Amino acid sequence: MKIKEKSIIKILILVFSLFSFNLEASNSSNVWNNAYKSVVVVLPTWSGYSKPGFGAPNGVAPAGTGFYISLKNNKKVSNYIITAAHVIKESKNIKIKNYQNKIEKVELIIADKKRDIAILKSKVNGQAIKMSPKKNAIGNHVCVIGNSFGLGPSLSCGVISAQNRKNIGFNEIENFIQTDAAVNPGDSGGPLLNNNGELIGMLDAIFTKEADIDAGVNFAIDNDLINEFIKLNLHLIK
Repeated sequence: MKIKEKSIIKILILVFSLFSFNLEASNSSNVWNNAYKSVVVVLPTWSGYSKPGFGAPNGVAPAGTGFYISLKNNKKVSNYIITAAHVIKESKNIKIKNYQNKIEKVELIIADKKRDIAILKSKVNGQAIKMSPKKNAIGNHVCVIGNSFGLGPSLSCGVISAQNRKNIGFNEIENFIQTDAAVNPGDSGGPLLNNNGELIGMLDAIFTKEADIDAGVNFAIDNDLINEFIKLNLHLIK
């Protein structure tokens, strides 16, 4: 191969790489713009503490994440919020903070410890996140919106590393999507999203041996399990 041909190939590779990077960045921006209004910070008041979001049992983040979701008729607004059950399991009362930084007290409808999913009810409607109608594939670009370390909603992205992870040991009933998108304490209950900002799962667990920080092996409860949970509890939803 001639030197000139090698140079052309290098230039083409560089152009393709830059195009791919810009496309991914654009997709990530779309994810945020389509979904951030649906996401809330969950502020439980734990036993022994007087303020929501302050303090928690050892090894537990003091605050978490949740999102508005339509449980019936796929409406665009809803006053129901889904989060992880472990975020609120020992709380005396629960408040949420929406994207406008407005705080309100919410009602706990049900907490399913087997699947680690809970439903909260707000007095105010929020923008319901849309569930993805498509099947996921390993390698698909995904993003998460979560309240990492209680700093407020933020975006991180990665790929689907594996699907249908079960018997990991976090919950009694499991069906996880594994992702390398960065997940940290405070993100539990946040949405795992596809390129359109549609829900494909709910953040639930970090797989790590030494510390409760992101290790690149993170798990989200799959939509199939979320839908199963919703159908089992529709009788509680007015």
